[in-house]
Amino acid sequence: MSIARIKGFADMFPPQSDNFTRMENCARDIFGRYGFVELRTPLVEFTELFQRSIGEETDVVQKEMYTFPDRKGRSLTLRPEATAGVMRAYIESGLNSREAVSRLFTTGPMFRYERPQKGRMRQFHQINCECLGTQSPLADAELITPAVVYTCSVCGASSSDR
Repeated sequence: MSIARIKGFADMFPPQSDNFTRMENCARDIFGRYGFVELRTPLVEFTELFQRSIGEETDVVQKEMYTFPDRKGRSLTLRPEATAGVMRAYIESGLNSREAVSRLFTTGPMFRYERPQKGRMRQFHQINCECLGTQSPLADAELITPAVVYTCSVCGASSSDR
């Protein structure tokens, strides 16, 4: 008897896995040139983090999170999005009191238990960036600029290629 992969999850072989690696390396290159540093947050967080940050009444929290108890009975969740974990790490590490402005980016898998539709997966990958510690409208421009005006030294792609 063979065991099949779970619906909504994918195995990635080349060339698809190569494309993902190239995209992640391009993100590191481009965001790095704009002063962003990479933060890697855990795949699993306490469920309360997402309930408090996303809101208990949202579809993501009510229906779409992979949530389970650990051996101590605490509720844990596979991350459905990146921002909540980034904010937890930012505050818990004290970065908010050490830097006036923190420019962080993350890459990696996210998980949502939704009915898989064509082109949607239960495990999906995101690149996320945050500019924290400022309320300046220029922070929005700092987040948009790397995505709009870029040339990647890893693969040579540029915004003018679109």
